[in-house]
Amino acid sequence: MRTTLDLPENLLIEAMKATHIKTKTKVIIIALEELIRKNRIAGLKKFKGKVDLDIDMNQLRDRECRS
Repeated sequence: MRTTLDLPENLLIEAMKATHIKTKTKVIIIALEELIRKNRIAGLKKFKGKVDLDIDMNQLRDRECRS
């Protein structure tokens, strides 16, 4: 999809340097994907300690317990 955006040039250049991405399009795509990923993680954090999955991690990892 082609879109015209009015972006601060210094911000875009700084993002390109920080990520070593050579195209403006790619750096914007990566930034949007990262924003979505972080938002999803934040949404999952509200469930921390509230969901009992009944998983034995030692069995899952095929480890012996050190009792």
